[in-house]
Amino acid sequence: MAISAHATASKSLPRDNQLLAALPAAELKRWLPQLEWVEMPLGHVVYESGKVQSHVYFPATAIVSLLYVLENGASAEIAVVGNEGLVGVSLFMGGGSTPSRAVVQSAGQGFRLSAHAMKEEFDRAGPVLHLLLRYTQALITQMAQTAVCNRHHSLDQQLCRWLLLSMDRLQGSELVMTQELIANMLGVRREGVTEGAAKLQQAGLIKYSRGRISVLDRPGLEKRTCECYAVVKKEYDRLLPERKTV
Repeated sequence: MAISAHATASKSLPRDNQLLAALPAAELKRWLPQLEWVEMPLGHVVYESGKVQSHVYFPATAIVSLLYVLENGASAEIAVVGNEGLVGVSLFMGGGSTPSRAVVQSAGQGFRLSAHAMKEEFDRAGPVLHLLLRYTQALITQMAQTAVCNRHHSLDQQLCRWLLLSMDRLQGSELVMTQELIANMLGVRREGVTEGAAKLQQAGLIKYSRGRISVLDRPGLEKRTCECYAVVKKEYDRLLPERKTV
């Protein structure tokens, strides 16, 4: 499945991604001719484990899951990236590739920048470098907290954390996601997700029907989750600029 770079009636704008919106005017002007608008369909593999990455991606309305896949095919999500960040930090951190796999978990749009352009910008050692390093620190925090959460907290709490992180990266309050895909993300059995989603629905926190999850009571969801969600959100809020409204 290839990412489409054709225009649609409602194209996202660079400012719809918080990192792009935070770029100083001079840097944004330099980037604009090189940024490529792309569609990011559900299930699209943005990059494979161990493969050299050709672009970095800035999701605008899409959400991308970073996964570790074992030899037997089992997988678990280590982080989720949406309009707050970018996919492909190994490009400017010096690795060029990573053992993780990046898959679009919620379809949408975004922008991409070539590996050459990103490396060139990073080597300028200007404001972009500092912005990207702060984002990377926030991403590492999410990865570490996810590992702790998966080890010490209940599936119910993990599901709440995952839903909240996903909703933070969406424009609305509805997520299109099958239980099987959620199970793959969390690294658990589908039956566990079915049971967990049923509990949340019975509590009036979400509505789940035909692969669509709507959050009905966000404060209730936040009370039900573990501290991991708040830790991650606080770190992103601390390290990254507030979203620009224009």
